[in-house]
Amino acid sequence: MIARYTLPEMGRLWTDESKYAAWLRVELAACRAWHKLGRIPAEDLAQIEAKAAFDAARIEEIEKETRHDVIAFLTNVAEHVGPSSRFIHMGMTSSDVLDTAYALLIKQSGQLILAALDRLLAALEKRAHEHKLTPQMGRSHGIHAEPVTFGLKLAGFHAEFQRDRDRVVSAIDAAARGKISGAVGTYAHLPTELEAMVMEELGLRAAVASTQVVSRDGLAEYFCALAILGGSVERLAVEIRHLQRTEVLEVEESFGKGQKGSSAMPHKRNPVSSENLSGQARLLRAYAMAALEDMALWHERDISHSSVERAIGPDANVLAHYSLHRLAGVVERLTVHPERMLKNLNLTGGLIHSQQVLLALVEAGLSREDAYRLVQRNAMATWAEGGSFKQRLLADAEVMAALGQGGPALIEKQFDLAPHFKNVDFIFGEVFGPKGGAR
Repeated sequence: MIARYTLPEMGRLWTDESKYAAWLRVELAACRAWHKLGRIPAEDLAQIEAKAAFDAARIEEIEKETRHDVIAFLTNVAEHVGPSSRFIHMGMTSSDVLDTAYALLIKQSGQLILAALDRLLAALEKRAHEHKLTPQMGRSHGIHAEPVTFGLKLAGFHAEFQRDRDRVVSAIDAAARGKISGAVGTYAHLPTELEAMVMEELGLRAAVASTQVVSRDGLAEYFCALAILGGSVERLAVEIRHLQRTEVLEVEESFGKGQKGSSAMPHKRNPVSSENLSGQARLLRAYAMAALEDMALWHERDISHSSVERAIGPDANVLAHYSLHRLAGVVERLTVHPERMLKNLNLTGGLIHSQQVLLALVEAGLSREDAYRLVQRNAMATWAEGGSFKQRLLADAEVMAALGQGGPALIEKQFDLAPHFKNVDFIFGEVFGPKGGAR
């Protein structure tokens, strides 16, 4: 974990102490299940529950000799419990503890990520309604296309992040699977019902037909969901970066008192948060690839996945969680310049209304090909020489002849923004529901 990007609530989940605490939860849940099945006497269970503890430094010391972390952990727990420790880990293998505890940590991490997503969704919904009818230039290929509203743009991002949320919920379910099935998944030294009892206590689901490990497809799904989420984060971050360019300047990240943008250029106000988020998304995609590589293990298990998961578990969850909170802060404090949006919308002399003119000519009786030729001819002249697209159309005898006696009024009508915004309420209803609340 990188401290710079680690928020406290997520960082606490991925410490050694938290890991060992999760291991102990699994072991104690198994002991309680064994007791209910009549294998651990009440007095021994009482001793285990009262005395079971660990010391991370002592585990590290023992592991230097054993070169096995779970054995070192069990040895340390036994030092605390005493003779009753003979019942701990009974019939189990290391991966019963490791995989089940990892699932616990993934589930807890996922819940924090969902809470961060909810903050971002709330920010997007609030700002979308604030700018529901703020006209803005829509762009395709980076070139002016047709008008939108800034609220519609944010509503589109809200819809995407809602889909991300659904994916993360599903992926948490896929990854939150544990096992207590023994060395190769055959329950050779365990009653099959013990696994279900342990999972019920821990709030997990039992992996079906596990081997020595839980199959890694569920974890791969989880890390892929985080990578897709990172892609959505980056898409919004890139949008903000483009809109903050000096020659566009339709939005700006907040710039705090005392903040500096450059060691050399005192005038700089850079979209540093959005740039940071673009970089973090690259890491989330890399972690997903590593999780996919972990799926193909030898036979009932090898250990090639272990070192990968020790890294991507904390790092991917920490970065996804941090990215969402940082992006939510950007959206919450984003400075929006409606007057600049309107200025940019009018930058090309009315060319953005070319499709409306095209459709009017077609409706007047021209073939689409002829109508396109007339509109493009005037549009390209406006591109090359500047001036007013509308005035060029009014001065074009062929256009006026095609439109007939009402041609000037008809041309004037095509330069109205209203048609572009007539379905804003419909789209907002699709995104946020008929009463304006997020669906």
